[in-house]
Amino acid sequence: MPIWLQNEGAWIAIGVSLLFIVAGVVMHRVIIRVLKAPAPKENDSHE
Repeated sequence: MPIWLQNEGAWIAIGVSLLFIVAGVVMHRVIIRVLKAPAPKENDSHE
């Protein structure tokens, strides 16, 4: 194992980075799904 992976801080940094990447992918999929959804029907009756 390389010397830079033997440090505990390196594993914390890798874990946090992977967490942000996964969160970004999930957010991207949710945003794309919302944008592709059909627009809601609008009613002209405001009262």
